[in-house]
Amino acid sequence: MATVIIVLSGCQAKRLENTKELSREIKASQIKRVTNTQLVYTIDEWGKKISKITEKTLEKELATNPEKGTAVCKDLSQIPLINAMEKEYGVHIQLLGEADISNTDLNPKEKELLEAYLYSAKSKTAVTDNVQQLNDTLIVYNVPATAESPICKACMPDQEISFAVWRLLFNKKDMIRKLDAKALKE
Repeated sequence: MATVIIVLSGCQAKRLENTKELSREIKASQIKRVTNTQLVYTIDEWGKKISKITEKTLEKELATNPEKGTAVCKDLSQIPLINAMEKEYGVHIQLLGEADISNTDLNPKEKELLEAYLYSAKSKTAVTDNVQQLNDTLIVYNVPATAESPICKACMPDQEISFAVWRLLFNKKDMIRKLDAKALKE
């Protein structure tokens, strides 16, 4: 008799776990209404936070391991904290420089924006961050690294002007999921 009760209670516990899991799946598959304004606001908020943390983390990494500078600058996900942020926020983080103006992988809007940031750097004009919708699925957040930052010299050594721009690429679908997950936690 005791064996039957233990077996039944074990099945009940598994059923409860499945119910929670099923509930999450149902919630994830429901249609969510998120406006472009909400997305842009969230990306702007997250972009500011992510770019500051990323810049400080990369500066620290470059100071600690200067011999790895070029490799780390090209693939920021080698740094554990940056890799974790990419996963947490569903974002792809890159550092762009003057050479990326001719990068065929970038959207034409991004190239124009890089040219504008470069012009501002040459004329020593203050610039701010920017959020651009690239297409139906991608939104990019850009902000220039500070000209005095060692990142500009270490990551873009062949440039005349101290210039680097953070590129945070967000996928709308992932953003909506992340927004919903954060709302569930609150």
